[in-house]
Amino acid sequence: MTGNTRLGIWLMIATMLIFALQDGLSRHLAGEYNVMMVVMIRYWFFAAFVISVATRQSGSLRAAAATRQPVLQGFRGLLLALEINVMVLGFVTLGLVESHAIFASYPLLVAALSGPVLGEKVGWRRWLAIGAGFVGVLIILQPGITVFAPAAAIPLLAACMFALYALLTRYAARKDSTATSFFWTGTVGALVSTVIGVSFWQPMTLPDWGWMLALCISGATGHWLMIRAYEVAEASALQPFAYLQLVFASGIGLLVFHETLQTHVAIGGAIVVAAGLFTLLRARQP
Repeated sequence: MTGNTRLGIWLMIATMLIFALQDGLSRHLAGEYNVMMVVMIRYWFFAAFVISVATRQSGSLRAAAATRQPVLQGFRGLLLALEINVMVLGFVTLGLVESHAIFASYPLLVAALSGPVLGEKVGWRRWLAIGAGFVGVLIILQPGITVFAPAAAIPLLAACMFALYALLTRYAARKDSTATSFFWTGTVGALVSTVIGVSFWQPMTLPDWGWMLALCISGATGHWLMIRAYEVAEASALQPFAYLQLVFASGIGLLVFHETLQTHVAIGGAIVVAAGLFTLLRARQP
């Protein structure tokens, strides 16, 4: 494992862009089919992909699966699969925009826990950038009656689950390779999502199978980049850039789904981007 913060930041930016594209594809497919089935099919592809990649990198399937921390790796895979289903439930009950706004609080949870859980040093400049990014999220969110409705607990639970998954990914990288973590994430997630989604099967049209393939590819690529990011850089250094998923997703909503960009969203997004750029400039300094 190396300490290349700049590389980790760029990997995190790419991850957030791909996840935003994935959210757009998920929104389209979830509007036509049961969301549990969509998650299940995505995980089937993901599992096949990770088995192929991990086996090629490790030399054999047994080597790819070999780990000294199977409970940790298994729990990571289980946690991510459950988190995705919880977040999808949030899309259905609360809506895509507000669910994302609440979910965007997860980087602050990671940053706050990276010290006690991972033993990482969080300097005041990083806390300043993370705090500024969180203020930007609050401006976008404009807390009100709707946000704190009981349904808001669903994406908030998803945010807590994903923050824990991110921390465990970083922790697992101390002993296991990227290929091993990738293998366990995909295979355990596929088993869990199949148990949940198999009873929700619906026939799909040929064009939508094309969109599903794009969703599967984006999911596998995004998680691979995220694992690599946490392998080369500290979690606290990467968190300001996780806010960019909200910015990218808003752009997709504006351009693809013809949503309206309100003033408070633009102002908050600018603050989030500025916080990320500040951290990037700090990482470039010796």
